[in-house]
Amino acid sequence: MKQASFIIKTFGCQMNVRDSEIMAQLLAEHGYIESMEMDEADVVILNTCSIRAKAEQKAMSLLGMLRKTKKRRPGMKICVAGCVAQQEGQELCQRMDHVDLVIGTQNLYELAGLLDGLDGTSKVAISMSNSYEIPAFIPAMPSLVSGVGLQDTPPAPAFRKFLTIMQGCNNYCTYCVVPYTRGREISRKVSDIIDEAHVLVEAGVQEITLLGQNVNSYGRTNQVTAKDGDYSFAQLLRAVAAIDGLKRLRFTTSNPKDLSIDLMRCFDEIEILCPQFHLPVQSGSNNVLSRMNRKYTRELYLQRVAELRAFRPDIALSTDVIVGFPGETDDDFEQTMEILEEVRFHSSFSFKYSDRPGTRSADFDDKVDEQVKSQRLSRFQKRQDQICLEQNSLYLDQILPVMVEKVTEDGLVGRTDTNHIVHIDNKILCSPGDIVNVTIHHAGQHSLNGRIAINQ
Repeated sequence: MKQASFIIKTFGCQMNVRDSEIMAQLLAEHGYIESMEMDEADVVILNTCSIRAKAEQKAMSLLGMLRKTKKRRPGMKICVAGCVAQQEGQELCQRMDHVDLVIGTQNLYELAGLLDGLDGTSKVAISMSNSYEIPAFIPAMPSLVSGVGLQDTPPAPAFRKFLTIMQGCNNYCTYCVVPYTRGREISRKVSDIIDEAHVLVEAGVQEITLLGQNVNSYGRTNQVTAKDGDYSFAQLLRAVAAIDGLKRLRFTTSNPKDLSIDLMRCFDEIEILCPQFHLPVQSGSNNVLSRMNRKYTRELYLQRVAELRAFRPDIALSTDVIVGFPGETDDDFEQTMEILEEVRFHSSFSFKYSDRPGTRSADFDDKVDEQVKSQRLSRFQKRQDQICLEQNSLYLDQILPVMVEKVTEDGLVGRTDTNHIVHIDNKILCSPGDIVNVTIHHAGQHSLNGRIAINQ
């Protein structure tokens, strides 16, 4: 009997990338095999994201195209997972009658059983419980060396993996759908996280990134370990960093309002914690931050940046910025430009504001004109690119440790601990995950070039 095959197309954030890896393993454990071609797969899963309109539009466009494939291959099962699935549920099945299964963010561990139980009619599995507990999950060794088909993001190499430590968010920023699509904050048990990290390292993973919507609040909203009682994110970082064989440790994402001195101190005290921090600011205007319900001020943000740099002067800071939030005036935007000039981010993810269904800001009546938003975004990104080049130029003639990601005919491609991509002109006998010392001789806006250091 032919084994059923599957393919997963992933849209949006790193959390979705990790969820897709979990779904792929669960299906493999139930006898499914991964397909590289969507037209040949027996099961097609779209793991969707609704944080930004563009990611949702891409997913819906692909879902519409699959209607023709379904007519040609009626036995194929189409599943929609992730945030759009959680948000739209039954309505999605009614609009897209070729969809067989819609599965919410808290139901992904039930995927294989739900697929097996399909009887030819559309099925919806959506739950959102505040008492939900993230199941213990140990990666299977084979899953660490195989990729998951991703639409927007390449599969994470086997030497580098994401590890989810929590799900959901309690902040209710007025523009954000996460509390409605992933629920309230739920932290995983410390023992489950440490067990998973050990398996990853034993399988050859050199770098782990701990994932959560707001990692700073890990352990605050539910009991994560009966043994130790209260357990902070800083404590978790130290526990994971202590695993023998792990070379690099990262985390994302953080909310400035919850950033503790203890966590900042980790950058000075934990040797393998990479000096790179993604700290979303969203806006430089207190007026806009208040309307966003971010619960911090520009002054607090700048104070946190100064404290971080006091602990780790070489830390590379990145951020998120939303341009054209409802009610944003020219003066509000100028204050965002001032933040950019003062902090001088090494990189940023900047977007025009777009209404997301169900959020409070979608009902705000003082929307900014699209042309104005575009002009502001263009100005911000142009200046950010200039600052990126200026910041990257500071690495010229320095010898930096670079973790190799790819070996090509022309040389090596790797990444510094500050998360800068480095193109290495020459190559030595090495494998992805190895760390080599590189002398930087060229700086671009988004990457560096270098040569293997003479004393390598």
